[in-house]
This record gives sequence, C-alpha cells and structure tokens, in this order.
Amino acid sequence: MESIAKLPIGIEDFAKLRTEQFYYVDKTGLLIELLNNWGEVNLITRPRRFGKSLNMSMLRHFFSYGCDATLYDGLAISREKELCEKYMGRFPVIFLTLKSIESRNYAGALVMLHSVIKNEARRFRFLLESEKLSVEEKQDYQYLIQSLPNQEQTVSVLEDQIKGSLLFLSQILCKHYGQKVIFLMDEYDIPLEKAQQYGYYDEMTDLIRGLLGQVLKTNENLYFAVLTGCLRIARESIFTGLNNFNIMSITHTQLDEHFGFTDTEVYAMLDYYGLSEKHGVMKEWYDGYRFGNADVYCPWDVINYVNQLRSDPAAMPKAYWINSSGNVILHTLLQKATSSTKQELEALVNGSSVVKRIREELTYRELYNNLDNIWSVLFTAGYLTKRSEVELSTYELAIPNREIRGIFTEQIFTWFQEEIQKDTSALDAFCEAVRQGDPASVEQRFRAYLKKMIHIHDNAVRKNKKENFYHGILLGLLSHREDWVILSNAESGEGYSDILIEILDQDIGIVMEIKYSESRDLEAACVYALDQIEEKNYEERLLDDSMTTILRYGIACRRNTCMVRMRSNR
Repeated sequence: MESIAKLPIGIEDFAKLRTEQFYYVDKTGLLIELLNNWGEVNLITRPRRFGKSLNMSMLRHFFSYGCDATLYDGLAISREKELCEKYMGRFPVIFLTLKSIESRNYAGALVMLHSVIKNEARRFRFLLESEKLSVEEKQDYQYLIQSLPNQEQTVSVLEDQIKGSLLFLSQILCKHYGQKVIFLMDEYDIPLEKAQQYGYYDEMTDLIRGLLGQVLKTNENLYFAVLTGCLRIARESIFTGLNNFNIMSITHTQLDEHFGFTDTEVYAMLDYYGLSEKHGVMKEWYDGYRFGNADVYCPWDVINYVNQLRSDPAAMPKAYWINSSGNVILHTLLQKATSSTKQELEALVNGSSVVKRIREELTYRELYNNLDNIWSVLFTAGYLTKRSEVELSTYELAIPNREIRGIFTEQIFTWFQEEIQKDTSALDAFCEAVRQGDPASVEQRFRAYLKKMIHIHDNAVRKNKKENFYHGILLGLLSHREDWVILSNAESGEGYSDILIEILDQDIGIVMEIKYSESRDLEAACVYALDQIEEKNYEERLLDDSMTTILRYGIACRRNTCMVRMRSNR
C-alpha cells in the first residue's frame, strides 16, 4: 500500500521534495512558459511565502549539468519532449539566494554576501583541474573561494572582489564547458531592505548595482537569468542600463498561476488527505489573491493548515502568514494615516474596496515617503489584492481574505493602544469616571475614543464579533489602571461577565456588559445589558471577594457611537 506523502513545510529544495516523498503541487508549467517566452534577464516579484524559492530550486535542478531527469517524471514539463531535450541538464548554473543577508552594518553585510558567493563558487572546485583554464584564471578562482576575506583587505578591495565575482565565475564556467551560463538569484532585494532598515542603504545599493550590472549587462557568457524578490526595485536604482529586462510582477498575466495554489490545486490536496469538507473554510481564510488573471491561495497557509488538520481534524484556521514576518508596512500606514486614510482602512476591514494608483517601481528609500507609496507597498507585499483595473496602473484594491483581515484588525488595535497611551490625563479622567459611577462622563469620553478609532462593523461579521471589538477597546482603556484587578470573560454567577473590575483598596466592584446594537435604539440595548447582569447574577464573584459597592454598567455601541447606563447598590 502506497504511503501518504508528507507535507513540505519549509522545504525549498526541489530534489529533496521529490526524492523523499513530499507532496508536490506541480509548478513545472513555469518552465514551459518561461522557456517559450523569456527575456535575457527575467525579474519575477511575488509576496513572501508564495513559492519563489522552491520554484527557483526547481529551475536550478532542471537546467544544471547532471540533472536527474526522474525528478520530473509525471510532471507537466516531462510531456514537453523538445524543451527537455534542448534545456534539461544542458547548462552550468550559478544559483544564489540572498535571503540570509541581514547584517546590522555594512561591513557585516559585505562578509555575508562574500560568503554566499564563495560557497556557490566552491561547487565548481573541478575548475582548478580544468585544462581549458589558464594558470592565472585558476589562481583568481582560488582567491575567490578562499575561506575568509583577508583581514588586511580594505572595504573597497572586498567590494571590488564581490562586484566582479559573478562575471568572473560565469566567464570561467563558460570557458570550461563551452556553454553559456544560466544565472538564478532568489530574494535579490533582501539586502536592500535590511540596508535601509539599518542605515547603510547607499553603500548596499552601489554594491548590488555593481554586482548585477557586471553579470547581467553585456555579459557574453550569460544565456539567461531569472531573479525573484518581493518588490520590484526601480531600474534606476540597481538595474541601470539594463535594456534586456522581462518583468513579471503580480499585475502581469505571464506566470500568473505558477506562484501560489489555484483553487483546483487546493481542492486536489484536500481530497488527497481526506479533507475535502474543509474546502470552504480554506477558501475563506487563505484564497483571494489575484496575480495577473489568476486567483490563488497562499501556499504557506494551505500547507500549514492541512498539516494541522491531519493531526486535529477539528483545528481552527489561524494566521500562519503573519508569523513569517513583521508588519512594519501596515503599522507605518496607520501612523501616517489622515482622516480620509482612516475612512479607507475602515472600508477595507469591513469588506469594501478602495481605488489607488500603484507605483510598482520604488526604491526602498521611497517606501515610506508618502501615503501613496505605502499603498503601493501594501499591494505588492500581499496585504491588498486587486479586484479590477480601473485604468492604467490604477486598481480597485481589497483585503484578500480572512487571515489578512485579521492582520489589519490586530494592527489597528495595536496602533490605537499606542495612540491612547500618549494622553495619560485623558485615560485618568476616563477611569476616574468609571470608578465614581458617572455614566454620562464615561459615555462622553468613550464616545470620543470611538471617534478616533477605525471601526470594524462588517455586516458579514456576527454580532458577538462586533461586541468583541468594543470589548477590546474598553479593556485597553481600563488597563491604564494597573492597580485595578480587571477580569475579561470571567465566570461569575450563572455565566461569564464581559468585564469585572475590583478596586481593592476601596472595596468597589464593577460589572460591565457590552452590547452591539444593530438598530439606533441604544437605550434598549443598555437596558438589555443591565437586565442580563442582574438576571445572571454577574456580581456574585465581586461579592464573594468582599466588594461592598457594586457598579453595574450596560454599554451599547454602534459604529462610532455609544450609550452608557448604570445601576448600583450605593
């Protein structure tokens, strides 16, 4: 009986995936499309976790001398006999991934980049015995693969060595084999992102420009090149002078189905593992991205959720994508947001769309210069996806799925908490009004906070989820008083109270019940909340803890307004 294939979580080596019985979604159609329609230099941009590295590994194994043809048995490319005959195992391949270049300073980044290039060059040690290379070329190659940069080398000497390394390596490989080189570079923009973050962007830009300029521009030893990254860096930044460029971004139809999983591919995976009934929830949480004309899921999410379901069929979906990186872009947008931007964000989190002109070519230095650029980055990085093209470079944008909507919601709460903590006097006044049993003042101050907040009132969201939204805001405000005991959804009486507060030094107990009013009758919602407190005896826990004064607050909310009513035993 054939065993069930393992799920390839974090597996980016195509050969390992194919030889060690991992489940593989056939993306070798990428080879077919690329070979039938390619430029000398091909730049592919996709958000993180959409299969770029695995696809690049697949390309590497296919083109490289000594290719194991059985890796491709049964896959789409194996049916293209002419392409396989012409390209499979026919080239020397230089393959680099720059995802590990994350130094906090330029000197460290230089050493790391040198190490990446050196390790790739070491794969070709047989060149030291090549009869086709001169003594000088062998000496230069030996110098390239030496263990560590000479401590006496200046930064400029190391820079020069790095800039010329790939051109030199392509020259000697072409001379040895009598065949032009295929050059593959994965995550080409990571060093630039880190350089901008840590303050050495100009130096890194110059280095990458020199490195790529030499190997990609007027290099007669190059057959063709493929580069991948998250962002499409402006040509004038690091691709100056390259006119042999074929760009395939998320707005292009070329290769659109080959990064990310289509609905058919996801259903086939679920069926294979006996999880077909999970198709609906999988689609709700992880589908919704549109690359070119293709609708796709995020592969990282799909594979991780299937893996979780195999061990726990009742497992709920969660945000896997957010755990693979930070969310600096979204947080920056919130910090820079104007009133109109907040309205646009509110529309997005509530299921609507916004129309934005997108600049796909940016430098990392420009990313956060203005709000327009930040919208562009949110789009290219996968936080937003296109629903339609309104006009050239202008798109109707929306949040793709429930997972990303949750990321927006979480970041909105984080931003709001940061904003309210800046005004401690206002927080003091709000908490004091709660303690004194002043519902009019509590209402006035809570309403003022709601006016500043980006609201989540999507009609598709259940009422209890809307109540949780306001519940979270109140907890954030009340947590300002670190000397109060604040309990959320605590068991008390005959149920679970939304918020219980104990002010121990004054023996004051506070019960809060929050309701979302679907109508404008906030008064009725407040009365309903207060009646629920009394009927379910929510103050029982407070009385057991010797609180002698009990304040009961019924709080009704709707969009950006509220009403507060109170009953007490004072």
